[in-house]
Formats: sequence, C-alpha cells, structure tokens
Amino acid sequence: MGWFRAPSPAFHDPARYAVSIGGPDGACSGAGLFLATDTVLTCAHVVNDALGRHPFEVRTPGPGELYVVIRTPHDASERCPARVAHWIPPRARNGGPVDHHADEWLGDLAVLRVDAPPGTTPAPPHRIALRAGQEVRAWHASGHDATFADLKVKTDDGPIAYLDGEATGMAVGPGYSGGPLWSLHEKAVVGLVAAHFMPPRDPTTGLPHPPSPQHLIRRSWGIPWQRIEAELRAAGVLDPAEPAPPGPDDPAFALLTEAINAALPTGSELGNVAKRLAGACGVGHGGDVTPPTVEEFAAFLLKHPRALPVLTGLLRRDHPESADRILVAGRLSRVPRLLSPQEYQRLHGLLRGLDPGVLGRFAEAVRAALPLAAAFPGGETLDTLIDHLETLPGDGRSEDGEPRVPALLRVLEYVGALCPQDQRARVRLWSDGVAARLGIPRSALAERRADGLEWARAVRNRSRVRVLVQVTGAEPGRHRLRIWCDEGTGPRQVSTDTSASYSAQEAARELLQVLESLSPAAVDDERPLVEVLVDRTSLNLPVDEWEAQAPDQIVPGVLGVEFPLVVHCPELLRRHERFRHDWQRRWRLLDSGATLVVSDASIDPNRIYYELMDRLDTVRVSVDAPGDLRDRIVQICLAVGIPVVVWDRARDKDSHVVERLAEVATRELPDGVRSYRANTMLHPQEYPGRPVLAWADADRTVPRLHLTEPQESA
Repeated sequence: MGWFRAPSPAFHDPARYAVSIGGPDGACSGAGLFLATDTVLTCAHVVNDALGRHPFEVRTPGPGELYVVIRTPHDASERCPARVAHWIPPRARNGGPVDHHADEWLGDLAVLRVDAPPGTTPAPPHRIALRAGQEVRAWHASGHDATFADLKVKTDDGPIAYLDGEATGMAVGPGYSGGPLWSLHEKAVVGLVAAHFMPPRDPTTGLPHPPSPQHLIRRSWGIPWQRIEAELRAAGVLDPAEPAPPGPDDPAFALLTEAINAALPTGSELGNVAKRLAGACGVGHGGDVTPPTVEEFAAFLLKHPRALPVLTGLLRRDHPESADRILVAGRLSRVPRLLSPQEYQRLHGLLRGLDPGVLGRFAEAVRAALPLAAAFPGGETLDTLIDHLETLPGDGRSEDGEPRVPALLRVLEYVGALCPQDQRARVRLWSDGVAARLGIPRSALAERRADGLEWARAVRNRSRVRVLVQVTGAEPGRHRLRIWCDEGTGPRQVSTDTSASYSAQEAARELLQVLESLSPAAVDDERPLVEVLVDRTSLNLPVDEWEAQAPDQIVPGVLGVEFPLVVHCPELLRRHERFRHDWQRRWRLLDSGATLVVSDASIDPNRIYYELMDRLDTVRVSVDAPGDLRDRIVQICLAVGIPVVVWDRARDKDSHVVERLAEVATRELPDGVRSYRANTMLHPQEYPGRPVLAWADADRTVPRLHLTEPQESA
C-alpha cells in the first residue's frame, strides 16, 4: 500500500455521497457526486435545469452561481455556492444536437467548483468500472433517507448502461439525475444516473395510459464510470492516464531523491515533513513510528500533482536552497502543478470576489500578458484556462539564473491591474505569497506588475465606449432586443424587458435612449460604437438605417449615421472554435495585416477558405460579389476568424462601398463607414452603396447570448 495512502471515506452511509444541486431560486434540480474536496460531478442537463435553460442546451454556462447542498454525518446540511468548471454538453450519437424528444444521448457531464467550508466535504468514494449484474443503489437529490431506489445493471457494453428497478420500493424519477450509482457489494461508485423511461401517455390528454403488462416498467439508464473517465480525460479534466511509478532511470526521481536526502537527512525530520505533506495533500499516511523511505517520498512527489508545491512551501523558510533544488528537479516531470492545494483554493476564492466585468476580461488579460504563448483553450470556462496556465513555464526575462515569473502569476498581475484598489491588493498579496514560496525575487514580480499597470492604462485609454444590442426576430416586422453598455470594464446589461418586441422605429428610439444615458465623461471625444449582435441569417439586417424620428422630434435619428455601427456574429465563431486562436492572432495584426479583396463573381467559395488558410496574416476582407455568393463568402470569412469584413448589401457587383472604403485604414473603418452612410443620405448618386461592416474585436468581451441555431445551408 505504501506510506502515503488514499484517504478512507469518512461516511459509513453511502447516501451521504449524493449532494443536491439547484439554482438561485433554491429549487432542487438533481444530484451530484464529489470528485474532490472542491469539485462535484453531475449531469449537464441538471445544471441547465438549475439555470432555467433547456435541458439539452450546449452552450457553456456563464459564471452565474449554482448551489450544492451537502449532507453532513450529523444530519445537518451546508448550502454552498458553486460554478461550472468543466462542461461536456449533451450530444446525439452522431455528435449533433439532441432532439428535444430523445430518450438517450451521450456526453451530459458537468464538473462544478464548490466553495465549501473546510471539513464539510466528504473524501471522494472509491470508483470502479460498471459491470452487468451489479446491484446498485441511487438516491434522490433531496437526500431523504426513504428515497433510495435499488436497481440492477443489465448492460455494460456501450456508452450508456441500462438499469432495471425492483418491482417494489422507490422508482427512479425526476431529481435522481446526476447522482451516484452505488454498488452494494463492491462498496464503490460505478456511474451516474442520467435518465429514466416514463410510462407512456395519451398524446391527446397527456394522461398516463392504463397499466399494461406490455409497458416498459422501471427502466432507467446511466453513464458507466469507465465512460465518465474517458469523457473527462478527453476534456482535460483528468490526466490522460495514471502516472506510471517513476523508475530509477527517471531523472526527476533520481534528483529528487538526492535533494530530499540532503534536505531531510534524519528519519525524524523526514517523518515530520512527510506527515505535514500528507495532511496538506489530503491523503492518509503510514503513522508516526516509521517514516517513509526517501524513494517513497520522491515517488509521491511525482504522483500527486500538488505535492511538490506543498513541500517547497514547507522547506522555503528554513531550507531555501533545498527548496530551490527540489523545484528544479520536479520541473523535469510533467506531473507537478504550480500551486499547492491551499494556494489553488485561495485563488478560486479570490476570483469569486472580483467584479464580473473584470472576470469577463480574463482571457483578454491572458493574451496581453502572454502574447507569444501557444494556443489557449477556446470557448471554455475560467477554470479550464487557469488549469492550462498552471502548466506553462515562466517567461524568458530572467537574469543570473533567477527563477522566472510563472505564466499564471504574470496573468494575475494583469488582471489585478484592472481591479479596484481593494481587490487589486488582495490579488497582489496572493501573488506575493506564491512568488515567495517559489523563491522569485520581488524585483522580478514588480517588473511584471509594472507591465500589467502599463497595459491597463493603455486599455483604458483606447477602450471606446460600446453599446451592444442583440437583435432577434419576433413577429414579422418586429424585433426583440437585449442591450448592454461597456465603458471599458466589460458589458453590463441595461435592458430589462427582453420579451417585448419593437418595430424598427421603436427599436431605434430604445437604443438612442441608452446612448443618450451614457456619461459624457465616459464618451469623451469619440462617439460610442454600436455593436449589433446577430445570428448568421441576419448579417444583412439594416439596423444602421433604422430611424427614431417621431412627430415631436426635430432630427431623424438614423442610427448608422449618428454612430459608428458594426455587426458581430458570435455564433459563427462559437460553431468553429478551432479558429478562435487564429481570430485572436489576426486581431493582434490589425494595424499591419493584409487585406483581401474578393471580386470574382464565379469563384468557388471554398477557394476563399483555402486562400485564408494560406494567408494567415489577412485581417480584412472586402467582398464584392453577387448576393448569395457574397453571403456565403462573408460567413466563411467570419467563421475562420477574419476580424474585419466589409461588403455592400445593396449591390451585386462593382460596389462603390468596397472601392471607396479601400482608402480607409482598417482601425478607422467604423468611423469611415459611418461617414459613408451620412454621405449616402446627403449625396445618394455619389454614394449609392449600403455598407455593412462586420467587426469582431478579440480584446473586448461579448456577453453570452441566446442565439438560434439555424440548420446548415449548402
């Protein structure tokens, strides 16, 4: 078994492993299972229900809080806030969306980060593979003792497992989803409850049919643990495989053994530090009498991902040289992470306290702090990004062999620079503590801190005030609006009634009221940018031509004449996540990148795709082609991450818009297009076009949207 041991489950009653998951309204949506002391595994459709979304919604939830209710051994309960850390949405067997009436699907997993008081969460239970013939038990999320349902596993040869319930006792139903399937004989979790087959109902009345021996009775299905492990590993939640025991030829193992021998030469020193290490890592140990061998100690450092940070923290004060030597040796292995468990938990607590606007700009801070880093996970959660940052080395600016500032700390300095003073102080205290444990000189961290402040000042100076409006169709001739303002700290929603519909004139008035409400100090010398968020079927919607004039108003109030107005289609980027990094990189080249003009009326649209893949420095495309071909080319450009696309929605060929706007610098296009629209009203013969400017700023946050998912066209 070894001296470092897996913790024994603290609960004798396996029902305590099931936790309840709900939303802000306090209603219970389903169950879950603790994966670690701060993470809970459940079904994605449980999270969707808790957040008031459709069960098969695939979009990653935002930072909105969920709640996890933990049952303690003394029949008390703790209601703890949580958020989605990793998201594997429901999907059909062919990988597409799940039909609303489907009985079976794949995926459907969510890992939640839980903010629980110390000592209230159970040690994770043992987990083993699901096998046919196992007798298992499930519990309702309410946690009531009488709600257990006994089931028998019928199949184990696919991505889902069928379970049949006993004829007596409780039947699985709503509220069981996401909860653990507990093997009564192996004393371990073998999967999660996912869904159940309900008795048939009359399609006219909706009432259950009279019972019949031919009806399917008490059949459910769950996700086998082996399938869960495969899904979580593919999503990067678990390591690709259990790290193999280090051998004598492993360079990290050999150097760590030498370093531990030098730092802790006596058995008593080795045993005392080993016990503290085990406690900080949440594992058991072999007792107070016999310490581990040095080899066992080194092997544990290369197996537990957060053991090395804990050990360097224990040694830093009294044995700084040994701590440095152990860090150097540990970095030869890919297993150790940057942060100790305590530092990791404090970081997430710190992030929960930051303003939502700052958190919304986290990815922007990453790109600014690490401009030369490899591609980052796209379209994922904050937790996914932080976990990735932990694996990155320090930057290259280091003198005389001094430790480099890790990527995560550099990013946190940039994030802190966006915060108010009190929040910035807390971020810096956390960074100071981690840097001290790593032996990073204060001067090195101070330099990165200055970089962050300089970047934040530049961002504030260049951040144009925006008004974002999502426009979706309602009844014919009318539209629904969701409106946000962004004065440089991220979008804040200002519309309240998202169910109301507006004519074009009414919508223009609504937008002008919001634009007039902006602070003159915030607007400064530039007119606010109006960013219209649409799906890909509405890219030609003439929002720029909407007039707000009413009988009692003096001026027409044409939106695209008074304000620089652009369109943005987040749907296309979301549907083609693999191009997100290209989009971000192209945006960084906005002032120096190339422009492509498409004017061949007979061109195959796929040739545009091939050309853009060859010309990765292209940042702007001007499309001068017939209508259907034009729209197809525009969508290809936006999907592959071209940040700026210009076209004329009124003309099929020889567009005056493309020719005239070619003279305008890319960064000045929003104002150039506004000026063109004004001239269209003033000199329609000389300015006959109706320009559309698609503008996707990779440095500015777009709110999470509820967009329709139209079917793919040819």
